[in-house]
Amino acid sequence: MRSEDSSRHGKSSVSRFVDEVDTTVFVSGFVLSLTAIVIFLTYPQSSVGAVLAITDHIRSNYTWIYVVTMFLMLLFALFLLFGKWGDITLGKPAEDPEFTLFEFFAMMFSAGIAAGIVFWGPAEALFHYDAVPPMIDAESQMSAAATGAVQYTLFHWGIYYLIPYTIIGIPIAFFSYRHEAPLRISTLLVPFVGTDGLDNVWGKLLAILAVLVTIGGITTTLGFVGSQLLTGVQYTTGITFGNTETILLISGLTIVFTLSAVLGVERGIRRLSLFNVILFLILGVLTFLVGPTNFIINLGVQATGGYIDDFFQMSLYTGMGENDGWIGSWTVFYWAWVFSWAPFGGLFVARISRGRTVREVAAATIFGATAGTLPWFYTMGGTAIWLQSSGRVNLLEEISTHGVAISGFPLFNALPLGPLLVGLFPILIITFFLTSADSSTLALGMLTTGGKESPSSLNRIIWGTLMGILASLLIVGGGVPALRSLAILSGLPFVVIAMLAIVAISVEFRKLAPIFERSAKEKRSPRPGSHEESQRKD
Repeated sequence: MRSEDSSRHGKSSVSRFVDEVDTTVFVSGFVLSLTAIVIFLTYPQSSVGAVLAITDHIRSNYTWIYVVTMFLMLLFALFLLFGKWGDITLGKPAEDPEFTLFEFFAMMFSAGIAAGIVFWGPAEALFHYDAVPPMIDAESQMSAAATGAVQYTLFHWGIYYLIPYTIIGIPIAFFSYRHEAPLRISTLLVPFVGTDGLDNVWGKLLAILAVLVTIGGITTTLGFVGSQLLTGVQYTTGITFGNTETILLISGLTIVFTLSAVLGVERGIRRLSLFNVILFLILGVLTFLVGPTNFIINLGVQATGGYIDDFFQMSLYTGMGENDGWIGSWTVFYWAWVFSWAPFGGLFVARISRGRTVREVAAATIFGATAGTLPWFYTMGGTAIWLQSSGRVNLLEEISTHGVAISGFPLFNALPLGPLLVGLFPILIITFFLTSADSSTLALGMLTTGGKESPSSLNRIIWGTLMGILASLLIVGGGVPALRSLAILSGLPFVVIAMLAIVAISVEFRKLAPIFERSAKEKRSPRPGSHEESQRKD
């Protein structure tokens, strides 16, 4: 790994920060973040109301943008997976990967998706079971609604969720490790302006846009996970938090967790990600074994059939004629949320993909993520529906009273080994919060330093502090609806970045087409002196 260890050169953290920072990009992102904080502090209700109003307009009129963009990215990712470009190495030819395949997947999974599935795992299918999605022909809280509820949950968290990271990460990794371009979003412009032209006005604008999108995504995620942690503490201990305590606690946790980011990818994020995945597996397997195992299996198998059968219809469903805005509240929210994380997620994927092939990265995001998320949602969604339908626990009432962030705690508490499961769950929340803070501030540091693989600790602490304060203000000012709205709003500009990434990698990889054609001909042509060559001469 490349090291920018300032201590070796006697530089203080402040000196290193000043030396490496991209002033235009950093100041733009910092000032806008600080402005948002001041506005939220000064006008908390009206500022949240404005965000909600703007996103309502987007959901009412521009749903198709999110739906079509995600579908196009899936088609392109499948082309990368199965096409002739899949053998291209993201690094020098025959270069060995920096991380093992399991480490690679663990870091991608922990940084890019896990915090979301911990929050929504126990809750989403239950919501769909009660308020049935428009495409599911079933009555609320009936058996058919249970199948449709898990089916739609699988759709939201399955094959699609990490696709945007692949689309952004592969071209950045290729240009960085093959052409010595910096690890930053403007590297997508390499086919058009060359490596030396990345600091032009378009490169700066693209970098600033990526910072703003990433800020929205990070704030949303930290808000979700932070609210889940606070609600869990309140639910299990009876301790309540006022607005001031919430702001101080979430901001403080983010700052403390960000401090661990100074260890870097090799020592910090890698080890924590491995721990996350192991704890995630333990909690999921235990819940599956002590929960309604047969019910989970039957429901999961049937829901998977519906997921496969209705996949394209769900993929292109825009909610035309829909009155309650379901598609905007769920599918568009999820697509926008992952869009807003994609500049950060793509950079992070590029950072850990050195030595991997295009096919390996595409497979990890398409199939690896699906294999990791589907069993979790089978188990959590199936258990929640079983507890609700059997009358063992009224989870919907618990959620109505305490909020959606509470859903996992009464679920685990109602099962055998409840105290153990309830004890493990907050640890998982905390470690995923930490991973999100680590990896996201790393990405913001890379975005605002012109692509440094190991930005200064001061840079990352600044971003961690700002994001923690913003997240806590949104929790206090509007809760989950405000977080959802911020995700939708900040994800929209990503459409431009996604289309640019697809064009950039297509232009570059097409240049390599003659090499692949020659290689294919050589493989098909018989070797001189071989039996096939003799037959051809005869």
